[in-house]
Amino acid sequence: MLGRLGRLVPPSLRCLTYSTNHTAAGNPSRRSAWRWSAVVGTSLMAGVGGGLLVYQPTAEDLRAAYLTPVRLGRDVYTAATTVIDYKLSLGSLTGAAREVALRECHQRGANRLLALCFANGGVYTKLGQHIGQLELDRGNCPPALPSCPALLRTRTRAAPLPSARRPAQDHLLPEEYVLTMREHLLDRCPVSPPEEVRRTFEQDLGAPPEKHFAYFSPEPIASASLAQVHEARDHTGRRLAVKVQHAGLRESCAADVATISALVAAVRWIFPDFDYGWLVDEIKENLPRELDFRHEASNAERCRANLQRSAQHGAWHAGRVHVPQIDYRTSSNRILTMEFIDGVGVTDTTALARLGLSRREVMMLVAETFNEMIFAHGYVHCDPHAANMLVRKVDGHAQLVLLDHGLYKSYTDSFRLAYAALWRSLIFADEAGIRRYSASMNAGDAYDIFASILTQRSWDQILEARSDHLAVQRTPQTRQVAQQYMATYSREITGLLQRMPRPLLLLLKTNDCLRSIDFALGEPVNTFVITARECSAALARERLRGAPGPLVRLAVAWERLQVEGRMLGFELLLWYRGFRARLRLGSRIKDAAPIMATELPPRPQHRAGGPADA
Repeated sequence: MLGRLGRLVPPSLRCLTYSTNHTAAGNPSRRSAWRWSAVVGTSLMAGVGGGLLVYQPTAEDLRAAYLTPVRLGRDVYTAATTVIDYKLSLGSLTGAAREVALRECHQRGANRLLALCFANGGVYTKLGQHIGQLELDRGNCPPALPSCPALLRTRTRAAPLPSARRPAQDHLLPEEYVLTMREHLLDRCPVSPPEEVRRTFEQDLGAPPEKHFAYFSPEPIASASLAQVHEARDHTGRRLAVKVQHAGLRESCAADVATISALVAAVRWIFPDFDYGWLVDEIKENLPRELDFRHEASNAERCRANLQRSAQHGAWHAGRVHVPQIDYRTSSNRILTMEFIDGVGVTDTTALARLGLSRREVMMLVAETFNEMIFAHGYVHCDPHAANMLVRKVDGHAQLVLLDHGLYKSYTDSFRLAYAALWRSLIFADEAGIRRYSASMNAGDAYDIFASILTQRSWDQILEARSDHLAVQRTPQTRQVAQQYMATYSREITGLLQRMPRPLLLLLKTNDCLRSIDFALGEPVNTFVITARECSAALARERLRGAPGPLVRLAVAWERLQVEGRMLGFELLLWYRGFRARLRLGSRIKDAAPIMATELPPRPQHRAGGPADA
């Protein structure tokens, strides 16, 4: 049936077709399949139309939607065929056969979504990159199944769905979707042709690039989902990086977001477990600001001012974090010109070694910078993935360069301090504090799952009294238990994400990105140590600001001493474990030396250009 449906699709949509074999066992009848097709198509079209009218009813947005029927057709066809594929392929299958069929459906669905992202570009590419940045076993989900009686009693309040309705997975999106988007979208983005770049300059700045710069490279040196970067030089010879937005994004943004929102809602109506409206809500809220480069310039200026203020107060990273200067004379809402920075990727360990920079120093710099943004400034760069950071060597030390300031979030003092108090409770295994401050984040009775999401630890690990209870642990056993965790509590976790304050979701994304950098660098630093110190310092500053008497100062000093003592013990324990591991490795190498020294038989000799001797 799907093959016939594919032949009915116009040529412009056939890039999204696929082929698959369906077994007769357990599949609906042909009439049932066509009924599903009609229901899905009708509901999606109705949802899309309603979404467009409700979300952005302006004439400009409706006209943009009318001018992009092919994009809308791709959306509907992709969603409909994916839903039908799941219905036909899974049917009444159970057990291992269902698991195999489900994985195959996930991969076909991921391939269709990838083709849709490439075909439509813009917002779709951004959505695909969001999916690709999710961490499989260390990003949005806890790594271990809580096993202590306290958690088991808590979780009995919301029994899991039967396995027939809840596919097992070890993260919020199936890994086939995450890995497919990561492999093909994170480093492959559309490139606007030179004539479109020239047209953008003429529309925004009144003249083509060569009128504004002594040199402007027609070919971009980098491209992302929303813009591409060109190298240029001004008339004084200064090197510049010019960020130019892809054409047509602003016009299609509202229609695309409304369409995606309607599609997700329609699919959720058919598959109740598919509830990712929170992800669409984040894109809907933040994308308009990301498309205004004047907003990005303002973010960069405020970030630089915050870092300079911290440097004046003796921050550890003083002078070691750089935000490129903006050239406002050649900038607009779609063009952003800034100083050109030569640097290496923050996760390029080979380049870092070539510069003589240690991975530990780099990761400490990254962790210190972003923890200070969160707990001290309350103004946070919320897209800190590796592509948005460079490292260069200045005065013998690493200097971190922050790029792409389009996505920032400002946090109130009350939220910032509650978040700091929550982290302090997590670090000191204070269950009462965890309950209290999780409630302020709308976690409710799911405070244990919320704590696991934040720390990537199970509830029983969080409550352990040992100083290393938050140490990084990655073993096959923890990953296996993580799969069980997500299979059991995926609906509760999704519901938790739905009711969390929107600003908190961006902090979770920021934590994911920073954790990814830490793992890419080989985990040189346990970032919980830095988090502990920064959140403790934030709470101490607030107490001293409110009542700076001698008793308060003494209490604050004692609390800081407790934190430092716990962190010192933690670091000493980690050092001791690493030392023992190196000793064991050296012993194994020594034991293997006699085997390695065994004389091997001579290799056959070859003549140059001829066969080997007999």
